[in-house]
Amino acid sequence: MKGLRLDPIEAAKQVVSKHFPNCQGAILAGSVIRGEATETSDLDIVVFDDQLNFSYRESFIDFGWNIEAFAHNFTSYQSFFIGDAERARPSMPRMVSEGLILKDDGTGRIDAIKKEARLIMEKGPEKWPEETITVKRYFLTDALDDFKGCTNRGEEIFIANTLAELANEFYSRTNGQWLGVSKWVIRSLNHFDPQFTACFVEAFDTFYKTGEKSKIIQLVETVLEPYGGPLFTGFSLGKSEATA
Repeated sequence: MKGLRLDPIEAAKQVVSKHFPNCQGAILAGSVIRGEATETSDLDIVVFDDQLNFSYRESFIDFGWNIEAFAHNFTSYQSFFIGDAERARPSMPRMVSEGLILKDDGTGRIDAIKKEARLIMEKGPEKWPEETITVKRYFLTDALDDFKGCTNRGEEIFIANTLAELANEFYSRTNGQWLGVSKWVIRSLNHFDPQFTACFVEAFDTFYKTGEKSKIIQLVETVLEPYGGPLFTGFSLGKSEATA
Protein backbone atom coordinates (compact mmCIF):
# COMPACT_ATOMS: atom_id res chain seq x y z
CA MET A 1 0.00 0.00 0.00
CA LYS A 2 2.73 2.43 0.91
CA GLY A 3 5.54 0.99 -1.14
CA LEU A 4 9.13 1.12 0.07
CA ARG A 5 9.42 3.11 3.27
CA LEU A 6 12.31 5.37 4.12
CA ASP A 7 13.53 5.59 7.69
CA PRO A 8 10.82 7.61 9.49
CA ILE A 9 13.05 10.49 10.55
CA GLU A 10 14.67 10.77 7.15
CA ALA A 11 11.26 10.54 5.48
CA ALA A 12 9.90 13.27 7.76
CA LYS A 13 12.83 15.56 6.95
CA GLN A 14 12.28 15.03 3.24
CA VAL A 15 8.55 15.71 3.62
CA VAL A 16 9.32 19.04 5.26
CA SER A 17 11.88 19.94 2.61
CA LYS A 18 9.55 19.03 -0.25
CA HIS A 19 6.15 20.16 1.00
CA PHE A 20 7.00 22.93 3.49
CA PRO A 21 10.32 24.36 2.26
CA ASN A 22 9.66 27.86 3.58
CA CYS A 23 8.59 26.91 7.10
CA GLN A 24 10.64 28.11 10.06
CA GLY A 25 10.18 24.99 12.16
CA ALA A 26 8.88 21.43 12.10
CA ILE A 27 8.42 18.66 14.67
CA LEU A 28 7.97 14.92 14.17
CA ALA A 29 5.60 13.41 16.74
CA GLY A 30 3.51 10.30 17.24
CA SER A 31 4.19 6.61 17.58
CA VAL A 32 7.47 6.56 15.64
CA ILE A 33 8.99 8.90 18.22
CA ARG A 34 7.62 6.93 21.18
CA GLY A 35 8.96 3.65 19.75
CA GLU A 36 5.41 2.32 19.32
CA ALA A 37 5.13 2.32 15.53
CA THR A 38 3.16 -0.43 13.81
CA GLU A 39 2.71 -1.43 10.19
CA THR A 40 -0.14 1.09 9.85
CA SER A 41 1.52 3.96 11.71
CA ASP A 42 1.80 7.30 9.95
CA LEU A 43 4.08 10.29 10.40
CA ASP A 44 2.62 13.15 12.43
CA ILE A 45 4.43 16.35 11.51
CA VAL A 46 3.71 19.72 13.12
CA VAL A 47 4.83 22.62 10.94
CA PHE A 48 5.32 26.27 11.95
CA ASP A 49 5.27 28.88 9.20
CA ASP A 50 4.88 32.60 9.96
CA GLN A 51 3.51 33.20 6.45
CA LEU A 52 0.33 31.23 7.13
CA ASN A 53 -2.85 33.17 7.89
CA PHE A 54 -4.48 30.29 9.75
CA SER A 55 -3.91 26.68 10.81
CA TYR A 56 -4.79 23.72 8.66
CA ARG A 57 -4.44 19.94 8.59
CA GLU A 58 -3.46 17.91 5.54
CA SER A 59 -3.12 14.18 4.82
CA PHE A 60 -1.13 12.66 1.98
CA ILE A 61 1.25 9.81 1.11
CA ASP A 62 4.92 10.30 0.27
CA PHE A 63 8.24 8.52 0.74
CA GLY A 64 6.36 5.31 1.60
CA TRP A 65 4.46 6.82 4.52
CA ASN A 66 1.02 8.14 5.30
CA ILE A 67 1.60 11.74 6.40
CA GLU A 68 -0.55 13.78 8.78
CA ALA A 69 0.63 17.38 8.65
CA PHE A 70 -0.56 20.01 11.13
CA ALA A 71 0.42 23.46 9.89
CA HIS A 72 0.36 26.56 12.12
CA ASN A 73 1.78 30.04 12.34
CA PHE A 74 3.45 31.23 15.52
CA THR A 75 0.22 32.31 17.20
CA SER A 76 -2.52 30.09 15.73
CA TYR A 77 -1.27 26.98 17.54
CA GLN A 78 -2.16 28.60 20.87
CA SER A 79 -5.91 28.21 20.36
CA PHE A 80 -5.34 24.47 19.86
CA PHE A 81 -3.31 24.27 23.05
CA ILE A 82 -6.05 26.10 24.95
CA GLY A 83 -8.92 24.14 23.42
CA ASP A 84 -7.25 20.79 24.01
CA ALA A 85 -6.51 21.69 27.62
CA GLU A 86 -10.11 22.78 28.21
CA ARG A 87 -11.39 19.46 26.83
CA ALA A 88 -8.75 17.61 28.89
CA ARG A 89 -7.66 15.86 25.67
CA PRO A 90 -4.17 17.28 24.99
CA SER A 91 -3.56 16.02 21.46
CA MET A 92 -1.61 19.05 20.23
CA PRO A 93 0.37 19.75 23.42
CA ARG A 94 1.32 16.07 23.62
CA MET A 95 2.55 15.97 20.01
CA VAL A 96 4.65 19.09 20.43
CA SER A 97 6.03 18.26 23.86
CA GLU A 98 7.19 14.76 22.95
CA GLY A 99 8.19 15.50 19.36
CA LEU A 100 11.57 15.56 17.68
CA ILE A 101 12.61 18.87 16.10
CA LEU A 102 13.19 18.37 12.38
CA LYS A 103 13.78 22.00 11.45
CA ASP A 104 14.55 25.08 13.53
CA ASP A 105 15.34 28.59 12.32
CA GLY A 106 17.64 29.22 15.28
CA THR A 107 15.49 31.93 16.89
CA GLY A 108 14.52 29.75 19.84
CA ARG A 109 10.82 29.88 18.96
CA ILE A 110 10.44 26.13 18.47
CA ASP A 111 12.10 25.34 21.79
CA ALA A 112 9.83 27.91 23.46
CA ILE A 113 6.72 26.29 21.99
CA LYS A 114 7.90 22.86 23.11
CA LYS A 115 8.44 24.22 26.63
CA GLU A 116 4.95 25.74 26.58
CA ALA A 117 3.53 22.35 25.60
CA ARG A 118 5.49 20.53 28.32
CA LEU A 119 4.20 22.92 30.98
CA ILE A 120 0.62 22.26 29.87
CA MET A 121 1.16 18.51 30.03
CA GLU A 122 2.80 18.69 33.45
CA LYS A 123 0.10 20.94 34.90
CA GLY A 124 -2.71 18.61 33.91
CA PRO A 125 -6.35 19.51 33.29
CA GLU A 126 -8.34 21.92 35.42
CA LYS A 127 -9.80 20.31 38.54
CA TRP A 128 -13.49 19.41 38.36
CA PRO A 129 -15.64 21.49 40.73
CA GLU A 130 -17.97 19.64 43.10
CA GLU A 131 -21.00 20.52 40.97
CA THR A 132 -19.45 18.84 37.94
CA ILE A 133 -18.53 15.74 39.95
CA THR A 134 -22.14 15.49 41.16
CA VAL A 135 -23.57 15.78 37.64
CA LYS A 136 -21.10 13.26 36.20
CA ARG A 137 -21.76 10.90 39.13
CA TYR A 138 -25.49 11.01 38.42
CA PHE A 139 -25.18 10.24 34.71
CA LEU A 140 -22.69 7.43 35.37
CA THR A 141 -25.18 5.98 37.87
CA ASP A 142 -27.99 6.31 35.34
CA ALA A 143 -26.04 4.35 32.72
CA LEU A 144 -25.09 1.74 35.33
CA ASP A 145 -28.75 1.22 36.30
CA ASP A 146 -29.68 0.83 32.61
CA PHE A 147 -26.92 -1.74 32.24
CA LYS A 148 -28.00 -3.74 35.28
CA GLY A 149 -31.62 -3.93 34.16
CA CYS A 150 -31.13 -4.45 30.44
CA THR A 151 -31.89 -7.90 28.95
CA ASN A 152 -31.46 -7.04 25.26
CA ARG A 153 -27.97 -8.06 24.09
CA GLY A 154 -27.71 -5.35 21.44
CA GLU A 155 -28.72 -2.63 23.89
CA GLU A 156 -26.37 -4.02 26.54
CA ILE A 157 -23.40 -3.70 24.21
CA PHE A 158 -23.98 -0.03 23.57
CA ILE A 159 -24.78 0.75 27.19
CA ALA A 160 -21.44 -0.91 28.03
CA ASN A 161 -19.75 1.36 25.49
CA THR A 162 -21.26 4.37 27.26
CA LEU A 163 -20.19 3.05 30.66
CA ALA A 164 -16.62 2.59 29.44
CA GLU A 165 -16.50 6.20 28.26
CA LEU A 166 -18.14 7.66 31.37
CA ALA A 167 -16.19 5.53 33.85
CA ASN A 168 -12.89 6.41 32.20
CA GLU A 169 -13.80 10.11 32.21
CA PHE A 170 -14.91 10.09 35.86
CA TYR A 171 -11.90 8.15 37.14
CA SER A 172 -9.38 10.15 35.13
CA ARG A 173 -10.76 13.61 35.80
CA THR A 174 -11.39 13.10 39.52
CA ASN A 175 -7.74 12.04 39.75
CA GLY A 176 -6.50 15.09 37.85
CA GLN A 177 -5.49 13.16 34.74
CA TRP A 178 -5.74 13.88 31.03
CA LEU A 179 -8.27 11.98 28.95
CA GLY A 180 -7.50 9.92 25.89
CA VAL A 181 -9.46 9.10 22.76
CA SER A 182 -9.50 5.72 20.99
CA LYS A 183 -6.20 3.92 21.77
CA TRP A 184 -5.21 6.80 24.03
CA VAL A 185 -7.96 5.85 26.51
CA ILE A 186 -5.89 2.88 27.60
CA ARG A 187 -2.54 4.61 27.16
CA SER A 188 -3.59 7.53 29.36
CA LEU A 189 -5.14 5.30 32.02
CA ASN A 190 -2.14 3.00 32.05
CA HIS A 191 0.25 5.93 32.44
CA PHE A 192 -1.52 6.88 35.66
CA ASP A 193 -2.67 3.56 37.15
CA PRO A 194 -1.65 0.28 35.47
CA GLN A 195 -3.50 -1.85 38.03
CA PHE A 196 -6.79 -0.03 37.48
CA THR A 197 -6.26 -0.20 33.71
CA ALA A 198 -5.84 -3.98 33.84
CA CYS A 199 -9.09 -4.31 35.81
CA PHE A 200 -10.83 -1.92 33.41
CA VAL A 201 -9.78 -3.89 30.33
CA GLU A 202 -10.60 -7.25 31.93
CA ALA A 203 -14.08 -6.13 32.99
CA PHE A 204 -15.14 -4.99 29.53
CA ASP A 205 -13.30 -7.79 27.73
CA THR A 206 -15.14 -10.35 29.86
CA PHE A 207 -18.51 -8.77 29.13
CA TYR A 208 -17.95 -8.49 25.37
CA LYS A 209 -16.81 -12.13 25.22
CA THR A 210 -19.26 -13.78 27.61
CA GLY A 211 -22.04 -11.32 28.48
CA GLU A 212 -21.08 -11.44 32.16
CA LYS A 213 -21.81 -8.02 33.70
CA SER A 214 -20.55 -8.36 37.27
CA LYS A 215 -17.01 -7.10 36.69
CA ILE A 216 -18.21 -3.93 34.94
CA ILE A 217 -20.75 -3.29 37.69
CA GLN A 218 -18.10 -3.74 40.38
CA LEU A 219 -15.64 -1.53 38.50
CA VAL A 220 -18.11 1.36 38.12
CA GLU A 221 -19.26 1.13 41.73
CA THR A 222 -15.61 1.21 42.83
CA VAL A 223 -15.01 4.34 40.74
CA LEU A 224 -18.03 6.04 42.32
CA GLU A 225 -17.38 4.96 45.91
CA PRO A 226 -14.91 7.72 46.96
CA TYR A 227 -17.54 10.31 45.98
CA GLY A 228 -20.50 8.78 47.78
CA GLY A 229 -21.31 5.89 45.49
CA PRO A 230 -24.18 5.79 42.98
CA LEU A 231 -26.40 8.87 42.98
CA PHE A 232 -30.10 9.09 42.18
CA THR A 233 -32.25 10.27 45.07
CA GLY A 234 -31.77 13.95 45.78
CA PHE A 235 -30.13 14.84 42.49
CA SER A 236 -31.42 18.06 40.91
CA LEU A 237 -30.23 19.97 37.87
CA GLY A 238 -31.51 23.47 37.03
CA LYS A 239 -34.27 23.58 39.65
CA SER A 240 -32.95 26.65 41.45
CA GLU A 241 -32.90 28.67 38.23
CA ALA A 242 -36.37 27.47 37.26
CA THR A 243 -37.92 28.58 40.55
CA ALA A 244 -35.96 31.82 41.00
